[in-house]
Amino acid sequence: MHKQKKTIAFIAAITLLILSLTGCGPKEEVFTYSTGISDIGRWEGINALENVTLCEYEGIAVPAEIHEISVDAVQAQIEELASQFITTEEVTNRSVQDGDTVNIDYVGSVDGVEFDGGNTQGAGADVTIGYTSYIDDFLEQLIGHMPGETFNVEVTFPEDYGTEESGNAHLNGKDAVFVTTINHIVEYIDPVVDDLFVQEKFSEAKGWTTVQNMQDGVREDLRTSAVSAYIQEYIIDNSTVTKLPDSMLDYQEKSMLRYYEEYAGYYSMELEEFLPIYAGVATTEELLENSKESNIRTATFYLIIQAIAEELEVEIKDADLRDYFIKYAGSEDYTQFKTQYGKPYLMMMVQAQNILDHLVEKAVLQ
Repeated sequence: MHKQKKTIAFIAAITLLILSLTGCGPKEEVFTYSTGISDIGRWEGINALENVTLCEYEGIAVPAEIHEISVDAVQAQIEELASQFITTEEVTNRSVQDGDTVNIDYVGSVDGVEFDGGNTQGAGADVTIGYTSYIDDFLEQLIGHMPGETFNVEVTFPEDYGTEESGNAHLNGKDAVFVTTINHIVEYIDPVVDDLFVQEKFSEAKGWTTVQNMQDGVREDLRTSAVSAYIQEYIIDNSTVTKLPDSMLDYQEKSMLRYYEEYAGYYSMELEEFLPIYAGVATTEELLENSKESNIRTATFYLIIQAIAEELEVEIKDADLRDYFIKYAGSEDYTQFKTQYGKPYLMMMVQAQNILDHLVEKAVLQ
């Protein structure tokens, strides 16, 4: 059985930062995605060269093990790209096997009484045996049954299944019966990666028209990404920061808190109840302390990037912004990003990418 894959497409080599929380007090500044960044993408009030002694950043030697991309790595990336075009088929002519993805409906009851949340309401639910987390051995009991069958699935709720706050503590340790119908088996069909497939799916976005084009393009993309990542680490480790402005570290910390706050909102949870479950920390203070080194490193990277831009007298223009979005988003219209992040933030992002591109171009591959 082929489990469905999820592909996360990154617009650029650097990850967009999720920025700042609004202040609590009436005098505290309200942060936006572009807070503290000038119109040309530099940190306001900060002369980076006064705070950094730069390493030799042009002509960085990149070891062969970094930039030589294996056949296996290329194939894995091609499979990942192709997985975006997986199709599905509803199968009804065989019994359910371990590992199958199955669409089911069910009505659950305890002592003959239906309970809230135990009914699919006929909407159907896709579950994967051995992968999806269900009560007890619920899903394993589907094995051997045919689509169209309706039968009882008998399970026991864990002793710690529910809480008084959630309203389902009465289910703890109870035996339950789920009247279950198997609607169909979901089979995932991988596309055949041939010249026709590449031409249809990637010619417009990537310029690839054959499998060979795709292999060459993927190898070059992986090489560029690997070299860029190496250079990012190199300039941080080999430059000397005499002072990291407090405002830049503060920026990173509030960015991280905002990220977790939005993540919690996705699950309709408050940050305080979300952090222990999904971040493994009890408080925001503990989260910040555990992430301090990472936040310092990220802030250091952006300070060094600005220092290089200052030394090279690189100033980002509107044309650079358009070119960036044409290259990474396939369109020169970046209105939605400007609305969400603000133009100064986008200019900073493009500055970082353009500096990295320059360093990659100047790098010496050993």
